[in-house]
Amino acid sequence: MPVFQLADQLLFPPPHLAEPDGLLAVGGDLTPPRLLLAYSSGIFPWFNEGDPLLWWSPDPRFILEPTAIHVSRSLDKVIRRGSFQLTIDRAFTEVMLACGPDRQEDTGTWITDGMLAAYGRLYKMGFAHSVECWQGDELVGGLYGVCLGRCFFGESMFHRQSNASKVAMVFLARRLAAYHFDMIDCQLPTSHLASLGGRGISRTAYLSRLRQAGVVPTATPSPAPFPSEG
Repeated sequence: MPVFQLADQLLFPPPHLAEPDGLLAVGGDLTPPRLLLAYSSGIFPWFNEGDPLLWWSPDPRFILEPTAIHVSRSLDKVIRRGSFQLTIDRAFTEVMLACGPDRQEDTGTWITDGMLAAYGRLYKMGFAHSVECWQGDELVGGLYGVCLGRCFFGESMFHRQSNASKVAMVFLARRLAAYHFDMIDCQLPTSHLASLGGRGISRTAYLSRLRQAGVVPTATPSPAPFPSEG
């Protein structure tokens, strides 16, 4: 399969034309319209500092269903102990910056200046959100991603204390479940996400579930699970 070179036109090739490793296209930009079109089409950006902008649509796709998140006994004890305080959208930029150095456990892109600016714009527009995990005034874990329809597209997560990122994911999943969200897109598999109940589904099934979750190209954010918490 060829890797498509994107032009200025706001258009992506069909996801099923991706390479076996999921690489679909190169080039384009990180403007909000292109990013939102990508996510709603089952495509996401993933590239390292100095690389061209790469767009991916892997098959299978790794997802986590909010109502099916697995919480081990040990993790449940940590949550019930109240060791961490959880907030939403209180430190979006700080979470993105913290995700950058710890790529080996995450599934999003390296946090370049361009990525920071692009997702910062989506955050200001109400599309991107963060979950923060605190111990006192110290940010010790968290995650961020994009919300469209009834789907949360997870981009990256980090932890500085054991279990902090898992606690953040459980908090997110339970909140999304309360609002009848269909899935959390985890993009690619990791043992970290698999331990929480993540699983792979075919690209065809993933795209079908996007439509069932009301994910279509849109200029209107889905803020319901993410009210301002100061």
